[in-house]
Amino acid sequence: METTEKVSLFERFNNWVKSSVMLKLFTIFILMLLLMIPASMLESLVRERQATRDNAVEEITSKWGNRQTVGGAVITIPYTTVEEDDKGKKSTVIAYAHFLPEQLNITGKLIPEKRYRGIYVVMLYNAQLHVEGLFKKPDINLLKIPKERFLLSEAFISFGITDMKGVKETIRLKINGKDTEVDSGIESNDLFEAGVSCPVDVSSASIKFDALINLNGSKAIDFLPFGKTTNVTLESTWGTPSFVGASLPDERQVSEKGFKAVWHELHLNRNYPQQGVGNFVGLSSDYQEDNAQDAVDVAYADGNRRMSKEQTTFGVKLLLPVDEYQKTMRSTKYNLMFIVITFIAFFFVEIINKKRLHPIQYLLVGFAICLFYVLLLAISEHLSFNLAYLIGCIAILTLVTFYTFGIFKNGYTTLIFNSILALLYGFFYSLLQLEDYALLLGSIGLLVILAVVMYLTRNIDWYSAYAKKE
Repeated sequence: METTEKVSLFERFNNWVKSSVMLKLFTIFILMLLLMIPASMLESLVRERQATRDNAVEEITSKWGNRQTVGGAVITIPYTTVEEDDKGKKSTVIAYAHFLPEQLNITGKLIPEKRYRGIYVVMLYNAQLHVEGLFKKPDINLLKIPKERFLLSEAFISFGITDMKGVKETIRLKINGKDTEVDSGIESNDLFEAGVSCPVDVSSASIKFDALINLNGSKAIDFLPFGKTTNVTLESTWGTPSFVGASLPDERQVSEKGFKAVWHELHLNRNYPQQGVGNFVGLSSDYQEDNAQDAVDVAYADGNRRMSKEQTTFGVKLLLPVDEYQKTMRSTKYNLMFIVITFIAFFFVEIINKKRLHPIQYLLVGFAICLFYVLLLAISEHLSFNLAYLIGCIAILTLVTFYTFGIFKNGYTTLIFNSILALLYGFFYSLLQLEDYALLLGSIGLLVILAVVMYLTRNIDWYSAYAKKE
């Protein structure tokens, strides 16, 4: 008798487990939580592959030339000053006064070049720049430093170039029409960390300069608006530029065949004057990052907030048409939503067909969805993102189609379920393409999905959803 009661209790519990809708929903929720583990691993995998690509890019650009920032010309005049240490001992040191040009004109042509390291593409360029302009005779009286302290015979003119490895030819410089040889390095690093310089005679009423610079670089090129009037004209055959920095071009033409951009900058567009001592144009971004509090103290030492020269640069970045890692990372953000909607569809197909499915079957379908993103990442490294998305969709839909047909043994049910999956893939692909309208489209899509679910389940008796005997 006692054994019979135990069997009866076990059968009741077993029947409750099989027929409880709430227990089934709770189980599905637990499965979703479990699938968040491979979902997070997907994002880590994308970051790892992106880091591998970045390392390949860094390896090539370090040998060819990094992102370049071109500044100058600048005339610098050394002067003597007396400093006193903590013990009251005085010493004479050399400081530098800098004068910016009245007119600065830069015309250039960027010749893009793709290099490959394994499966990775690196965007490089060769910049052929013509830099010319005009200085007035430096007015040292504006600096309120005694004239006798200036070492006028040691004045020099300099050009700033971020990565000197990129210089491909001898820089040809003319000063007042006379050929002048430049040397690598700058005596003062107040304004430029690297570059070239040469002596200059500052006794002339005006100083004209004309330089030809052949420069290799990668990713982007920037310019400093050091002229009282700065004009930069840049042309290239690269069809996907991104104009970056403190200002956009005043004129630009962009097509698949290339671009042309023109900047017109005034000294009024920046927050430093035409002459000054030391680093009067502001602190470098590297210094600010490494010495944040010191940077604040120095920036306010004269009672004025100064904009660093890095904040006034402008230029162009050469973009690759498609960044497959960025798109793949964006697509993985929708992975959990895709799993939720797929499980909901699977659950309602189960309810409508009165056929119970095991949690393992849900889990296998979830793993198939996660596998899609691995396929997308792997294939997009060799083909275009759109084609990789299509191939991944076809592969996973084919896999799930055969699996669901094997479960339900019903072609109509299989067609309905896999049509839902196909619509979801199309829907999420649209979200990836319409970045600016992704939130709007996603909200409308979820509203439509909820409305369809509510409509299709309006007549279901949830208390006896599994009442039919299998």
